[in-house]
Amino acid sequence: MDPVGDVRVVHGVLFDLDGTLADTEPLQWEAYRRALEPLGVDVGIEEYRRHWIAVEGGAEYACRTYGLAIDAAELRARKTVLYRGLIAAGVSPRPGARAALERLAPHHRLAIATNSVRAEVDIVLGHLGIGHLVHALVTREDYAAAKPAPDAYRAAAAAVGLPPAECVVVEDTARGVRAGIAAGCVVVAVPSELTWDNDFTGAARRLPDLAGGEPRRRELV
Repeated sequence: MDPVGDVRVVHGVLFDLDGTLADTEPLQWEAYRRALEPLGVDVGIEEYRRHWIAVEGGAEYACRTYGLAIDAAELRARKTVLYRGLIAAGVSPRPGARAALERLAPHHRLAIATNSVRAEVDIVLGHLGIGHLVHALVTREDYAAAKPAPDAYRAAAAAVGLPPAECVVVEDTARGVRAGIAAGCVVVAVPSELTWDNDFTGAARRLPDLAGGEPRRRELV
């Protein structure tokens, strides 16, 4: 993966984490699945990727659709406990993630900007061993509004000392692409097996993945 060619000079590359550098989305799904199972709901991967990954408000969707006896905040809290147990056991990188960071780090300011909280990010990066390759880490505690709002990428650009116009955002989801565009960055979409059919309108380029392979739909059930 190399920065997209653009009339602007690119000095920074801002990476999403979940689904872009780390293969954590299947674990996010499994955590929600386990949280919902005692409530009589079985969320399949197709439902999860459409109502949690592609758009915001997955917990609210579940509460509304299934008339749950708990609210979205409580559902997220239960999921968080389960998710942290899953990531503690191990996290795999997305194909080509480490090589892309190693290739870019000598020549660009790199940052990770994620909707995940720092406690979870620290666990994930501990497994991947890539934290030393980025110059800044922006987690959910560091900005006001989550993606698709532009706050995360504006904060990441500021953290590496660059204006957004000099940064490329690398994202795997439609809402992440929207966040990067709204922040004023050039955006490269790198869809996963779970986001291949997202609407990436506005992205300057779509890459098959960070390693140059072709994303395929993954059977997780």
